[in-house]
Amino acid sequence: MWWNRYSFRCEPVDYSSSPHALRVARDVYIFFLAKMTELVETVFFVLRKKQKQVTFLHCYHHTVMPMVTWGATKYFAGGHGTFIGLVNSFVHIVMYMYYLLAGMGIRNLWWKKYITVMQLGQFLLFFIHFAQLWFIDCDFPKWTAFLITPQALFFFYLFYDFYLKAYMKKISIKETKKDS
Repeated sequence: MWWNRYSFRCEPVDYSSSPHALRVARDVYIFFLAKMTELVETVFFVLRKKQKQVTFLHCYHHTVMPMVTWGATKYFAGGHGTFIGLVNSFVHIVMYMYYLLAGMGIRNLWWKKYITVMQLGQFLLFFIHFAQLWFIDCDFPKWTAFLITPQALFFFYLFYDFYLKAYMKKISIKETKKDS
């Protein structure tokens, strides 16, 4: 739907009963269900006592996203907000492909840190995409921009902090060993 019908600048919600509007609403609902499965993943981490994986970032992200997507599904099943679902779904496909390959025992998956880079990029795109609503009159609720843009920046900060701790620390340790 995004490749040939939707506008990055402004996309109102189609509240009609047209086949296209109903398909988009169904897709938004499926995206909501995907966010619910990710929340369940967090519950399994806790039950399996995988406390290392249950960080503030993980819990916050997997708690906020089901709430936001529930609201989007109930009130704005389409329009401007679907861009988030499109980009986020692509990032999650790449991320879960990595987890699948790692779970199958495949080693030397050099691209793990680039998944986090993709996540950082998605939050910048979300910020830009919704910040536009501050300045243009789009038949999409303007208040959503004041909700989504700070969340996008906060998620960016949390994922950037994760990136620094997970990947930059490793680089400085390797450089210190080389210098020794």
